[in-house]
Parts: sequence; structure tokens; C-alpha cells
Amino acid sequence: MKKQELIRKLQDIEWQDFEVKEAKSAVPKNSWETVSAFCNTAGGWLIFGVSKKGKEYSVIGVDNPEKIEQDFFSALRSGKFNRKIKAEAKKYSIGGKSVLAFNIPSVYPRDKPIYFNALSNTFIRTGSGDQRATKEEIDALYRNSSFDKKDEESTKYTFKDLDKETIKRYRTYLKSIEPEHRYNEVSAERMLELMQVIIDGKVTVGGALVFGTERIVNRAVSDFRVEYLEVMGTSFADAENRYDYRMPVQKNLYEYYFSILEKLLKHINIPFKLKGFSRDENQPQVVAIREALINLLMHTDYFSNAKPRIRILSDRIEFFNPGSLPKDVKYILKEEFSMPRNNTIARIFRTIKLSENIGSGFYKMFKGWTSYYKRKPVVEGDFDYYKIAFYLDKKQGVEKGVEKGVEKLSETEQIIIELIFKNSAISKKMLQQEGNLTKKAVDYNINKLKEKGFLKRIGPDKGGHWEVVK
Repeated sequence: MKKQELIRKLQDIEWQDFEVKEAKSAVPKNSWETVSAFCNTAGGWLIFGVSKKGKEYSVIGVDNPEKIEQDFFSALRSGKFNRKIKAEAKKYSIGGKSVLAFNIPSVYPRDKPIYFNALSNTFIRTGSGDQRATKEEIDALYRNSSFDKKDEESTKYTFKDLDKETIKRYRTYLKSIEPEHRYNEVSAERMLELMQVIIDGKVTVGGALVFGTERIVNRAVSDFRVEYLEVMGTSFADAENRYDYRMPVQKNLYEYYFSILEKLLKHINIPFKLKGFSRDENQPQVVAIREALINLLMHTDYFSNAKPRIRILSDRIEFFNPGSLPKDVKYILKEEFSMPRNNTIARIFRTIKLSENIGSGFYKMFKGWTSYYKRKPVVEGDFDYYKIAFYLDKKQGVEKGVEKGVEKLSETEQIIIELIFKNSAISKKMLQQEGNLTKKAVDYNINKLKEKGFLKRIGPDKGGHWEVVK
């Protein structure tokens, strides 16, 4: 029978991944490899009493299903594995032959790796097969098992080793958005102690990554960087150049956040919308991409050989994150589950309101992006990485329209308003070039915008700037 025919005969099983074994009279020894692999990756079903040749499945049945089931469960509980494993069993009769199905769940990150007899017997699931895990993969599983501890470890550095300019910028930002916050009333060093960035006088790993000098950061994490690439194609393969822009190395995560966000916002459509008398800078698609960036910084495994990476491609924005998610994304969305890999980094960004205090931020990513671009972000990954892709509309620019009241402006007026919002110091010559407009069109439409009360000039032609006032 074909795979789908076998599945139809076992209709009450929700198939994720599965492996069949003949197990005619005993539990096959290679079953333990599959159990380890399922536990360490996404879980799956182990079927006894079925043989497979090529793509064909044959039900041969097991001779003594009660004994084989008991032997199998005894092994899962008796110490054969480094942890006790819970499994669910189902028994089927197909053509008068007994078939056993065991659901092996993926275990929680803190319980990995799962192996039998010795650490070298750690397996992972790749494609539809079991593979012995490499040393690097086992190391990644161990790092995942300390999911909320690594960035809380102490370094040998103290407050005086941190970057004073970054700390000053952070405190200025905090005061601007939370002027009554109690951290504004204490010294910078005391603030970091209260935030548990400094514990017993020593800077934590997370604190060093956010507030450290370039020297300190690279001593805390060798070869530290967050990759940001702009590629003129849907992949490296179809792009004329491997990349058209690659962000230079920044000294710490705080610098990376603001440098990357500035670049990201130039690649998503942000129509002119008013909130009171100011432009609405927190439109849902903006919030979604901001949450994705923060999510990457909070959840990255900075000790992996892979590096966190953001790619801007012609059809999507892609966030690649070394380190697995703590749960499948469908459960994270359903339960508003939040378990950042780097608690210290998460706390630092949450204090200045750059990330959600409750929930994972995934809900805002999905809801915000789909409210504008009408397509859900695509999440994929494995035990040692995950990737989120935000697909863009083919059409970008002002043709999307603007908020009520502004939509009455002509297309040329909208183009000018959009360009001025991106750069309030833009010159008329630059308006011509970037808007593909004539000098006459720029002069005429600027005058019309002034007459309508949307625009005014602050200061002289050289050295002044524009201000949208309606």
C-alpha cells in the first residue's frame, strides 16, 4: 500500500512525522535511534508491524503486541535513556494483523539532549531519517537546555568596563518615554544593578552584549556580529551581486538595534497617517517588523557558530535566528507564551518599551503584518535555528494611499509629503531626483501644500528643514 493509504487506515492519528519498523517478534534495536531523534526534534509516530520497501508499505503485523508494547515502555522508563520518556500507544487491526503506533513527543528544551546508553547515541531527525548528532549539534541542544540562563552568567567585567556613551543614550531614551520611571532617579550603575545587568559587581553576558565596548563584547562572545544584508533578488542565486549592502560591524546590540531598524523601515510601506497632529509612527506593519528585530536579539543563540542574520530580498524580509524556538509557533500564538533565550537582553529592551512585557510579540508580528500586507509571516526551523519571512507586496510606494484627509492630495503632492517625512532636510533638487519630478512640478506642488496647510518651511533654504503641520 502507499503511504496515504496506510494513513487512511490509521485515521485517528494526526501525522507529523513517522517511522515504520517490522517488529515481528521483538522491539527492533534501531527503534531507540528513532525515539532519541523524535524527542530531540519535533516528535513523531513510531509504527510497529509495518515494513517499507521504497515507497511501498506492507502490513505484516506483530506476533505478540501486548509483550512488545510492555517491552517498549519498560525501556522508556527503566534507565535505558538519560531521562524517562512518556509515550502514547495505540493498537490497530488491519486485515486481521496487529499494528502498534507509539506517539513520541518532542521534549522540552531544558530536557535535551535525549540519548540512550551514552551521549554519543544522540540522534536527530533530518528529512525522514534518523541521523547521529554531531558534537556541534549536541552542544546546541545543551545550550537550548539552559534556555534562560546563559546570558545571566557573570563575566569578569565591571561597570567601568562598559561603554559610557551607550549607557547615556539608553538613559536618555528611557527618560523620554518614561519620565517618571524610578530608574531615572538613581545612578547609571545602580540602574544596571536593579535591572540585574550587573550582579554582585560583575556584568552579565547579556549586559556586556548590550552595553559593552567592542572589545568587551568580542571577549564575551567571540566573532560577535549581527548580519544585515540587502540583496537585489529573491535569493543570492538570482542576484547580480551576492549583496548590494552589508552593514558594518556595530559595537554592541544597542547600536545594532537602532542601525538595523532605520534600514528596515526604508523597505516597508509606511503610508502617511496622522495621529493627532503628528505622523503615526506605530502602524501595525511597523510594529510587526520592530517586534521581529527585537525577537531576534532576545532569542538568538550568540554562542552558535551561525550568526543572526537579516536579509532584505526583492520579495521579502527574512530573519534567521540561530537557536530554536521554545515551542512550536502555533502554541506560542495560541497561549501568548513567552520564554526568551536571553532574559537579561529581554529585560533591557522591555524597560524602554521596545518589546512586549506580556506574551512573545509573535501575535503582534502576525497580526500587524497581515493587517497591511495580507499574508502571514512564514516560520520554519529545526532544533538549532528558526527563520521568519515577511513577504512584501510587489508594489511599494505612495500608490498605497494615505490617511483620511490626506487622500485628497494629488499623487505628486503625496510623493513630496512621503519624501519629506523620510528626510525633513531634503532639498528641492533631491525631491526632483527621488520623486522623478520636474523642477516646475516640485515648486508648484510645494506651494499648493503650503496653501492647504500641510507644509511649511522652517529656516532658510540652506540649513533649514520642512515640517508637515497637518
